[in-house]
Amino acid sequence: MDADYAIIGGGVVGLSVAWGLLKRGKRVVVLDGDDGAFRASRGNFGLVWVQSKGMKQPRYAQWSQQSAAAWAGFASELGESTGCDVALEQKGGYDLHFSEETLQATVAQYEMLKAKLGGNYPYDVLGQNSLRKEEPHIGSKVVGAILHHQDGHANPLRLLKALADDVRRLGGRVLNGRIVTAVSKPDGFRVHCDDGTVVGAAKVVLSAGLGAAKLGPKMGFKAPIRPQRGQVLITEKLPKMIYRPSLIARQVDEGGIQIGATNEEVGLDDRVTQPGISGLAAEAIAAYPALARAQLVRSWGALRILSPDGLPIYQQSRDMPGAYLVTCHSGITLAAAHARFLPDWLEGTGAAPDLEVFSEDRFAVS
Repeated sequence: MDADYAIIGGGVVGLSVAWGLLKRGKRVVVLDGDDGAFRASRGNFGLVWVQSKGMKQPRYAQWSQQSAAAWAGFASELGESTGCDVALEQKGGYDLHFSEETLQATVAQYEMLKAKLGGNYPYDVLGQNSLRKEEPHIGSKVVGAILHHQDGHANPLRLLKALADDVRRLGGRVLNGRIVTAVSKPDGFRVHCDDGTVVGAAKVVLSAGLGAAKLGPKMGFKAPIRPQRGQVLITEKLPKMIYRPSLIARQVDEGGIQIGATNEEVGLDDRVTQPGISGLAAEAIAAYPALARAQLVRSWGALRILSPDGLPIYQQSRDMPGAYLVTCHSGITLAAAHARFLPDWLEGTGAAPDLEVFSEDRFAVS
């Protein structure tokens, strides 16, 4: 047996799980695809975000909150081990509104969710004047914002690098350029790759993003996931002008303004389009008029991994006990939870989080 766990997928989700298992003394092999794979981890907006999540399923809000609360310690430990600062800031984040109607409607929804969470949903509503005191560059078209105090952002590429470095430092094996074609279970698991590599493991975690849609059914999972394109823009480095992130724009640690993102149902198409970037630019300029003078230096498209209801999926295979599907579209937000708490679920300890609502059973056809 090569390992206690074989992790299929070397993005932020897979590496976070691998890191957490290695911290518990487990032997871990990570099998990562080639550079032609669709990689959500490399096109990420970088938000550590609680706001608006779990409106129809409060457990998702709680899970996001639990991860957000663990993020500071997680980032600190990674930084100390690798010397890589993931640039975490958790000073709150904005939901910006261009009409009083949408602002009040959202507040009403938040109040209902807050009641279901026992009051643990810390936010403030800022009118235009209050918002301008916090964000002097905000535009007059923004009538107000919801400031949620559990929100923040980080540098997703530095997080990916720090996780990969620390997984190796902890003794994990990361095999790049390995496309998994099959998983068998004669006596323990055997993970087969297209180049002939075979890895033996006691347990397997499938965290291959969109790759799970093809491999998952072979392992007894429904894996009902689909791609959704998000296009993103980034400006030249600018003096500090955005002090807290929003879903429209954030100023990254290097100084550029990251603008995003679209939500497009276009299949496996990660191209950048003129209508997509034009729409993003127009909304960003409406929120922050000074951006009209900024130079754009980069744009990209990436594919989110979405389940039918947008929530994560955590499922043990009934056909192959010991094989687990772990997939979500909030890999950055949930990275700390996947590193700190998910290993208890995989190991079946008494501290295992209750993830029953995230099982595939919710997609059963009646």
